[in-house]
Amino acid sequence: MEIEIGIGKSGRRAYGFDDIAIVPSRRTRDPEDVDISWDLDAFSFDLPFMASAMDGVVSPATAIEIGRLGGVACLNLEGLWTRYEDTDSILEEISHLDAEKATARMQQVYMEPVKEELIVRRIREIKDAGAVACASLTPQRVEQFASFVLEAELDILVIQGTVVSAEHVSKHPDRQPLNLKKFIREFDLPIIVGGCASYSTALHLMRTGAVGVLVGVGPGHACTSRGVLGIGVPQATAIADAAGARIRHLDETGVYVHVIADGGMRTGGDVAKAIACGADAVMIGSPLASAHEAPGRGYHWGMATFHPTLPRGARIYAGQKATLEEIVLGPAHENDGTLNLFGALRTSMATTGYETVKEFQKAEVMVAPALQTEGKSLQRAQGIGMGR
Repeated sequence: MEIEIGIGKSGRRAYGFDDIAIVPSRRTRDPEDVDISWDLDAFSFDLPFMASAMDGVVSPATAIEIGRLGGVACLNLEGLWTRYEDTDSILEEISHLDAEKATARMQQVYMEPVKEELIVRRIREIKDAGAVACASLTPQRVEQFASFVLEAELDILVIQGTVVSAEHVSKHPDRQPLNLKKFIREFDLPIIVGGCASYSTALHLMRTGAVGVLVGVGPGHACTSRGVLGIGVPQATAIADAAGARIRHLDETGVYVHVIADGGMRTGGDVAKAIACGADAVMIGSPLASAHEAPGRGYHWGMATFHPTLPRGARIYAGQKATLEEIVLGPAHENDGTLNLFGALRTSMATTGYETVKEFQKAEVMVAPALQTEGKSLQRAQGIGMGR
């Protein structure tokens, strides 16, 4: 139902994770009987989980560890890891920048050109350790670096931007936009594309032949696109719309395209709500930035933070609170839901009676504005639990 914003303009009401609740069903299960595995193209993962292509989160080393834990990590092929041989010293400098100077200095740091030989080397570091190698490029650079991706034998390519469309239009005679459908059809790798945040855009991206679409425009903790550009859709609604597009595409073609919720998740409850709204998997960045192994020393930032003319992100301090394993699989030693994210997903599914991720996508949800505050006044007053 549309709401009148003013004479001549109406809009739908949209919902974020904090606005909704998963409704328990008549059945419960043992958590051990719940299957949260995820199959994407020819690859099988124990967890429905991708790590975001953030330089402060995913290095070759953390990609290998995340693969060991059962997920897959996406390395940013236009980030620090392919611009510098000695990435560690650059990350050390970034972690000590004053907040007022961080954006300007990061713009300078990211002016260093991407080196093709480092693209090949970083991918092979991950593959040589036996992990699935996944990496991202922007639509503007994907054709330039495609041959090096193939040379390195990357497993999964992510074509990622703030907003990616299947119909980029340019009147500039010297700019030939990427023909996404043609590129995907001719490229010999499974490709995930995104971000998007609407039914129509998700459907068009699915029709390009992508194996998955990333859903999320501006929900990330380090992203400022919603403030700088005024664009975005709250994640619960965006995921549900994309899941609706997946149903239509499946009806039309018989091909199932995965919906991957990208951003806006802080707790295990958020992960569970993303799946319940229709996601097949989640892409997470900020919660992993607080891992002791994360290369950013507790800091993280998105791909648009260092844009040379219009930065759309911030360097965020997440702290250093636990190991990657504790964040992803536990055991948790905090009661705020930020640790053991996928143990929480498994328990949420068991508590509501669902055995698989695809079943859980059909869970009943309701609009619940009081979910975060009802009965939690003492937690808020004391700054503990859900009051942090």
